[in-house]
Order: sequence, then structure tokens, then C-alpha cells
Amino acid sequence: MLIESEIVAHVRIIPLLLSIIIPCYNEEEVIAETVKRLKELADGLSGWKVEYIFVDDGSRDCTRELLENFATTDTRIKIIGLARNFGHQIAITAGMDATTGDAVVLIDADLQDPPEVISQMIAKWSEGYDVVYGTRIERSGESSFKLTTAKAFYYLLNYLSDIPVPLDTGDFRLMSRRVVEALRSMPERARFVRGMVSWVGFKQIALPYRRSERFAGKSKYPLRKMLRFATDGIISFSTKPLQMSIGLGVLAASMALAGIFYSFCVRIFTHNWVEGWTTLMIAILFLGGVQLICMGILGEYIGRIYRETQKRPLYIIQEYIGFASKEPSHPDPT
Repeated sequence: MLIESEIVAHVRIIPLLLSIIIPCYNEEEVIAETVKRLKELADGLSGWKVEYIFVDDGSRDCTRELLENFATTDTRIKIIGLARNFGHQIAITAGMDATTGDAVVLIDADLQDPPEVISQMIAKWSEGYDVVYGTRIERSGESSFKLTTAKAFYYLLNYLSDIPVPLDTGDFRLMSRRVVEALRSMPERARFVRGMVSWVGFKQIALPYRRSERFAGKSKYPLRKMLRFATDGIISFSTKPLQMSIGLGVLAASMALAGIFYSFCVRIFTHNWVEGWTTLMIAILFLGGVQLICMGILGEYIGRIYRETQKRPLYIIQEYIGFASKEPSHPDPT
């Protein structure tokens, strides 16, 4: 029978599990280097068992085939193959639903976020932090347009949102098990993971790092997707656009009243009844523009309500590769 000291010593030698989630979409040019650098990181960690969960988000190139080849020689590699391209944030969610790690890291496959920073995140986690998020102090290889629009987006998001989101952060972060479980309990369809992590709270800290250029390939976030992503972030965490539409309505009504007063004065005190036509047209166009803006804002919120009530699954799994159980447990979508 083990005495107490022997039990403690036995418990201490059980390694903790670090789950690294890597969403992938058409990453055949970089995936080999990504696997190599992740392996180098894992080999340098003591006291940790590491698993890599690659989420293939419906890639159209050879990304999944290459991952399957790597999985045959390394049991730490696990693959979730989605049935189609569901999007970056959904792919992250699929990875979190499948992991059981004591700590979970989110990192993209393009190597702009250096895997070597993960060891620093683990050190912060060991100090008692539940979330260690990377803050970019340098962003190599990115255009001034992207840098400017990204900064403007974060300022706008924090101005509109009730929950502050740290500036110059992405999804590159380490999270404790209880944070992951809290995120798994949030079933909304319009996912904005970095905002959701801020919303759940717990003890969080920033870790500054220098972001690198893409190792290979091209960005999966063109302007159209960036705008859609920004819209998700703002509407998912704020009702201020609705309040702003009320303000626009009040402003339009005030200007309309001023126009009515002006027209009345022209009719009573002058003999030129044609005068004021320009003012009338401006008022009509202004009111029409405000109404269209307000209808668009309402449409965004109503559309999201509609998608939420459909209760469709966030994603469809085509196959699991490398997992001990055939299908990892998922949270109840309701």
C-alpha cells in the first residue's frame, strides 16, 4: 500500500496534456514546416504530453493527404476533416470540441505566429493565468492598409462593444481547461472567438511577440472576408448599432422639422413658392438614406436571430483520424 509521499510523487510524474489546435485551409506549401516546428517545440517541453489537432477546413489542395501521411509516423498528430469549408472560427471551435487537454493553444498553420512562443505561454499558465494571449508588437510582411484597417477595427469594436477586446491580438493564445469548457457551452453561430474569450473572463494576461511573415502561400482573409469578420465581431458583442440607428432617426426627424419650418416661412412671408424645392429633395434623399441604413442594421440582427433559431450544427465532420475514440464528445448544441 502506497504511503502519502509515494502517492504525491506518483501523481507528479503524470504529464499534463497540451493540445495544440491548428486550423488549416489550403496549406500544402507550409504544412510540412509547421509540423516540423511543432515537433521541435514538443520535444523541448518537459512534464507535458503534447497532441496536435489539425482541423482541415475543407481544403481543396493536398493538405489533408499530407497530414494523413504525417499521422502515420507520429501518433501525436490528430486530424479532424470537415465536410466543407466552414470558416476559420468554426474550425477552431471544432478543434476545441474535440480536445481534452489541460491547456489548449490556438495557432494558425501559416507560421506567422511562431510556435516557439508557446513555451512562454506555458510559463505564464504555470503562474496561474487562465488565458495567455499573444499581442503583436511587430507585424512583418503586412501592408500598411491592413495594419491601418486592423487598428481601426479594434478601436471601433472597443468603442461599440460592452466587452473590451485587447488591441493587436489574434486567435493565437493559450487557454486553461475551464476556459475551453466555458467556450464549448456557448453555441452561437456567428463565432468571434477572441471576443468570446474576453467575454468569459477569468485571469488573463498579454504576451508580446513579433509576428513573422507567412512562410508560404497567401492570406485566407481577403478584404471581403475581413469585412464579414469585422461585422461578426461588432454585431455579436454590441447592440449599439441599433441605438445609433435610433439616433440617426432622431437626427433625420429634427432636420425634417427644420425643413417644414423653413417651407412654412417661405410660404407665408415670400411670394416665391418654387423656392425650397432643393431643400425638399435634400430632405427626401437624406431621410431615404437614413431609413435604408437603419433597415440594413436591423436586417443584420434579424438575420442572425433567424440563423440561431434554425439550430443547425456549427459544422459537419467528414472524418476523424488519430483519435482514441472514433468520435470525440461534443457539447449539447441546444
